[in-house]
Order: sequence, then C-alpha cells, then structure tokens
Amino acid sequence: MTQNAKLADLSAAGVSVWLDDLSRDMIDSGALRREIDEHSVVGVTTNPAIFQAAIAKSSMYDDQIAALAAQGADVDATLTAITTDDVRSACDVLAAVAVDSDGVDGRVSIEVDPRLAHDTDATVAQAIELSKIVDRSNVLIKIPATKAGLPAITRVLAEGISVNVTLIFSVERYREVMEAFLNGLDAALENGHDVADIVSVASFFVSRVDTEIDKRLDQIGTPEALALRGKAGLANARLAYAAYTEVFDLGVRFPDLKAHGARPQRALWASTGVKNPEYPDTLYVSELVAPDTVNTMPGKTMLAFADHGWVNTESIVGRDEESRGVFDALSRVGIDLGDVFALLETEGVTKFVDAWDELLTATAAQLTSAKA
Repeated sequence: MTQNAKLADLSAAGVSVWLDDLSRDMIDSGALRREIDEHSVVGVTTNPAIFQAAIAKSSMYDDQIAALAAQGADVDATLTAITTDDVRSACDVLAAVAVDSDGVDGRVSIEVDPRLAHDTDATVAQAIELSKIVDRSNVLIKIPATKAGLPAITRVLAEGISVNVTLIFSVERYREVMEAFLNGLDAALENGHDVADIVSVASFFVSRVDTEIDKRLDQIGTPEALALRGKAGLANARLAYAAYTEVFDLGVRFPDLKAHGARPQRALWASTGVKNPEYPDTLYVSELVAPDTVNTMPGKTMLAFADHGWVNTESIVGRDEESRGVFDALSRVGIDLGDVFALLETEGVTKFVDAWDELLTATAAQLTSAKA
C-alpha cells in the first residue's frame, strides 16, 4: 500500500499520527489495518464517547452481549469485556508497529471508568485491572489529569504500567502531570521495574479551549476581543510544548532517569477536530508540528489532512513569546483563563461520564432482552 504523502510528511516531521477512533467493525473489516498502511497511523486512542458510538451503531456486539447475559454478567462486567476485547484486538493489529518503533508507537489507549475521575484509589485499582485484562505490552491506560488523577498517575506508573494522561487543558496542570510522571518513574525504579519499558503521553486538549474562549470573546464583543478569536488553543499548546522541552531537554531530574533508559512523556495533541467552520479544518494538525509529539485525530480530520493539509515545521518551536503575548492580551480584554480551564476540566469529565452512562443504559437493556 502507498502512504498518503501529506500524512507521511507529517510523520517525517516528528509527529506520530494516531487515530482517535475504534470499533469492532473497524478491526474486523481491515479498516484499521488500512489506516496503518495508507495514512501513517501508528496508534489509536479511545474514550467513553468513542465506545458509546461504536456499540450503539453496530450489531457486532450482540452475540457477545447475549453470551455474557447467559453467564449472568452484570452491565459493568459486560462493558469491561467488550471494550477490553476491542482494545486487545487493536493492540494485536498494531503489534508490528510497536516492535518497529521500539515500543514508542503502536499503542492503543483505554480509559478508566470516568465515574472514578475524582477517586484516586479506585482509579489505580481499575488501571491495574484493565492492564491485566488487556494483557498486551502496547496498551496505554488513560487516566484523567484531575487533582485525584495526579497521584493515581504516579502510582500506576510505579507498577510498571504505561499511561496516557488525558483531559489536560492548562500548562499549569500539564506541569503537575509531568511531575507526577517523573515521580512515577522514580518509584518504578525503586520497585525494580525496567523504566525503558514504560511509555507515557500527556493528552493536551486544543480545540475545546478555542470553543470556550471564543464564546467569551464574542460576549465581550470589542474589536480587541474579537481579534483574538481562534488564537488561544494554539498558543496554549505552544506553551505546553515549551514546558515539555524545559522539563525533558533542560530539566535536572530527567537525565538521571534517562540514564536508566527512560523515555520522555511525549505531548499528545487531542481534541484536534475543528469545531468552528470558519477555521481551516486541519488547523490543529498543520499548526502543531514539532518533533517527538503525537497528534490523535478523528477520522474526519485525518481525511481532511490527507486531502489538503499542510506541514508547518515552524508552527511551535520558537513561538513562546508570541504565545505568552496572546495570553496577556486575553487577560487584558477580560478573559479569566483559570476559570476557563477549570470549567473545561469539569465539562470534560461530565461529557465522558454522560457517554458512559448512556452506554451503561443501552447495554443494560440489551442484557435484559437477552435474558428474557
């Protein structure tokens, strides 16, 4: 198969292309394999909303749900079985990518139950359980970057489990995530784990930042405010990458861990689908190009980039001062950035809980029907 030239160029610029989607249809039909062969896909991310959409739209899960119903499985056990089976199968499809990249890529993410986002102990317990059930070295366990999630990240990494930290909206929280990561690697070493086998990414959300801040700028309505629309998300991500280089390229803690084979926790650009039709539909891909990063894209965004995306290799590096200027300007026109980021985290958890609750309700109905 021939790789799409635009996505191949993105990969050559140091951006790992991950698909933000998964379903049993995609795995069984060979569509995921084709994404690898034709669109430079080297990883997959999932979340409760993705599973909710996949299971609701397909009849491919009906037989498994019926079999689980016959065994007396409850709804939580049923969803665990369904989702971990899909992730395990996707891990197998990406196994060769994991080997070829020395484990850096070829990763498939599965998220802990979003209802546990504010419960550290329960998050740790389920993260360990999910890792054991999937039983693949290229799985990533997703843990939200809530206050309760931060110590959970450290404790799960300390068990030698690779982690995808999700729902990061602010650079301040991102710094706390990197600290939790370093603490986790220190603990993993103390526990006798080979830190070279531990891989982690930090999922920094982009488009949702613009959506919320643009709404507030529209409400302010001054020319100065309106001129800042569509600038916050990219500025925020650029400052996050500057923090990444500060910690992993210039920091004092990481070199000791690197000497033991540790890898940096790569920045992953999430929420890269453009919500505002006035903006280019590949904005959060083309303008977030930097070495050692990941961009996880919904299928629609990936196809758009394959068709007409561009690779701007000057989109991040060296633009720290410009990005801080955007934040200063936002503050001057009356945007409370702290309030924005707190709201986005709360909404992010709520959206995933709502999607999971919908999935629980639908699956419970199918179990009841199967038992009848």
